[in-house]
Formats: sequence, C-alpha cells, structure tokens
Amino acid sequence: MELAAFLMFLALLALIFLGIHIAFALFGVGLVFGIFIYGDALIWQFVGRVESLASNYILAAVPLFVFMGSLLERSGIAERLFDAIQIWVRRLPGGLAVGTIIMCIIFAASTGVVGATETVVGLLAIPAMMKYNYDKGLIAGSICSGGSLGTIIPPSVVLIVMGPLADVSIGWLFAGSMIPGLIMALLYIIYTIGLCTLRPEAGPRPEDEVQMPLGQKLVITAKALLPPLMLIIAVLGSILAGVASPTEAAAIGSAGAVILALTYGSLTLSLFWEAIMKTLRVTCMIMLILLAGTVFTGVFFSMGGGSMISDFLLGMDLSPWLLLLFILLMAFVLGFFLEWISILLIFIPIFTPIVTQMGFDSVWFCILFLIVIQTGYLTPPMAPAIFYLRGIAPPEIKLTDMYRGVVPFLALQAITMGIVMAFPQTVLWLPRLLFN
Repeated sequence: MELAAFLMFLALLALIFLGIHIAFALFGVGLVFGIFIYGDALIWQFVGRVESLASNYILAAVPLFVFMGSLLERSGIAERLFDAIQIWVRRLPGGLAVGTIIMCIIFAASTGVVGATETVVGLLAIPAMMKYNYDKGLIAGSICSGGSLGTIIPPSVVLIVMGPLADVSIGWLFAGSMIPGLIMALLYIIYTIGLCTLRPEAGPRPEDEVQMPLGQKLVITAKALLPPLMLIIAVLGSILAGVASPTEAAAIGSAGAVILALTYGSLTLSLFWEAIMKTLRVTCMIMLILLAGTVFTGVFFSMGGGSMISDFLLGMDLSPWLLLLFILLMAFVLGFFLEWISILLIFIPIFTPIVTQMGFDSVWFCILFLIVIQTGYLTPPMAPAIFYLRGIAPPEIKLTDMYRGVVPFLALQAITMGIVMAFPQTVLWLPRLLFN
C-alpha cells in the first residue's frame, strides 16, 4: 500500500510538471489509484469528501472576500487613498514607492486578494513613478512585493484555505499573521528609503510640490482613509474580538464594500455584474482545486501515504530545527513551479502533524509556511506577482527589470522569516492575548 502511495505522489508531480491543470491532475490521480485499490467502494469516499467540502462553513468566506475585493477594485476608493498617502510621503527619499507600499498594506487589509491589490495599486503607481524617472527595478519591486502582502496580511484568502487544511482556527491565523506582515512591510519601507537615500536617482523627489495647509491635508486624508479603515475594523475587528466568525465577517465586508461603492457613486448594474462574475470564476477555480485535493489526499492517506512521509522525514535522524528547515526548503523550491493552492493542498495536511509531533506550534508553523508561499509570488518561473505586473506595465518596464527589482524584496522576506523563527512570539503573542 505504501508503494502505491509513493507511486501516486510521483504520478501527481509528473502530471503537474507536464502542464496538466492542478485540479485535473489531483482528481485524475486520486480516481485511478482509488479504483485500483478500492474498486467500486471508492464512490462512497468521494461522496463523503464532496459533502464535507460543501458543508464547510468557513470556506463560505472565500466568495464573500473575493466579491468584496472585486467591488473595491472599481469603487474609486483606491484613487482617493493613493492621492492622500502621497500628500504625506512624496517628499521622502523614494516617497512614491513608499506610498505604493503603504497603499498595498491598506488595500491588502481591505480585500484579502493579491491580484486585486497589485493590479489596482500598480495602475495608479506606475504612471506616477515613471513620470519622475524612478528606477524601473524599484517600480517593479515595490509593486510586486507590496501586492504580495495580500498573502500574509489578513483577511487573506490563503489563510482561509490554509486553516481547515491544517486544522487550525482562522481567527488564530489572522491574529498570528498580523505582526509578521507588518514587520515585512516595515522592512520594505526601510529598504526603499535607504536605497533612495544612498542612490537619489533611484527615487527622485518631486520638484513640483504644491504647498498645502495642514488642515486641508488632514481633511483630504480623513476622507480617503476613514472608509477603508472602517471596513478593516469591521472585518478584522469583529473576528479578533470574537464577535463574528470569518464567514460572518466576510459577509460584513461584502456589505460594506457595496455601501462604499454606493457612497462613491460607482455602483452600477454592469459593475455589480462584473464583480459577481469575477467572484464566480475565482471561487469555482478555488473550490474545484480544493475538491480535487480532498479526493487526492483522501486516497493518499488511506493508503498510508501520510505515515510513509512522516516515517521518511523522522527517519532522516535530523534535529527538529533541521527537519523544519528541510520542510520549508521543500516548499520554497516547489514554489518555483507550483501555485500556492497546490502547495497547501499537497503538503499542509502532511507536514502540520509532523511539525506538531516535533513540538512546534501549529499556528507558528503555518505562518512560517505562509511566508515561504509568499516568496513563490516573486520567484520565477511561476512568479504570479510578476505576471500580474506584466499585464498592466508599459513596454518600458521589461521583464528583466521586474526580476531584478524583486530580488532585494525576496531577501527582506527571508529576513522576516528569520525574525519569526527566532522569535515565535511575533506570531503567538497576539492570538494568545485575544483568544486565551
């Protein structure tokens, strides 16, 4: 049986590297090996898996958060927020890039969707930075890395999918990811200011600064910043205060996005229909992959695949820390080739029990794994963040500029990983404070 589980895992990797869509690869391998091992009885396991996924209350938050992000993309809130942030930071070294990262932090905390954050912020930030001859690598790096913060800053859809797979509370993951996400964003900002201080030509200060009274600045900032802050507080605050579940908070966020779009006068029937269709497409993709993943893992675990991998890893006779590093390195390497959801589905159900058995906290491990997943957004050849940017960037910003620009930010992600590993309380302090 364990040999069949090993062959099943190899078959899955082979199909993925051949370019077969992850959902079809997972479902196909699960179906073939399931029939070979269990015959007609396999249908009952499939029915049980479908029922389990369909009745998972937490996963109902996925379409709600995607719908919220889709509406906020087109609500007009981003333009006002970008202008307000630039009032305060544009005179800093690399101020436009700093403002872009701050914008990504706020928008990530409002939407939970990486693609939405990077696309909206990129469309606003690229023309502004190109106008003042910013270094093209810095333009690409600040937008790609800032957009990828939507992975680790709640309410992240990645966290919502990860929670049930790891059998960890979504609320704990949301709270645990906040401080590491802010540490990473702060490192981005410090690096950008430092680079542009040492190399002013990388991020020139605008010379056409318009003087504005402090009171006027505060009014503009309040009008732009209060709506998204209220939405963030309503969504995250209700979860962290224990008032609402993630699904209920997502419903609050969706209602808030509708109200904001109405307030800004941008909610039309066509806009509403576009948001619904985008939500349908993204949700169907995620749910199809999750369903295929549950089918695969159900057959894989029933054949002893989980215990096989556990015995292999524990039999390597490595110390717990070296084994943890080996697991994270595996996820990092696979991030070159696989989408985040593929890595989560295949490895989180297998690795989380092993790491827990070694004495590590499961929430802390999930956040470490999440940081590794985030590096996959920036590392070629997959690099979704770079592909998002290619879709909106002008021809002057070449692919080589994008790859060159993300390298320093990958190093900053590695530093964040080191901080979180050295100081587990950066993850565990806030959840224990809120939920214990």
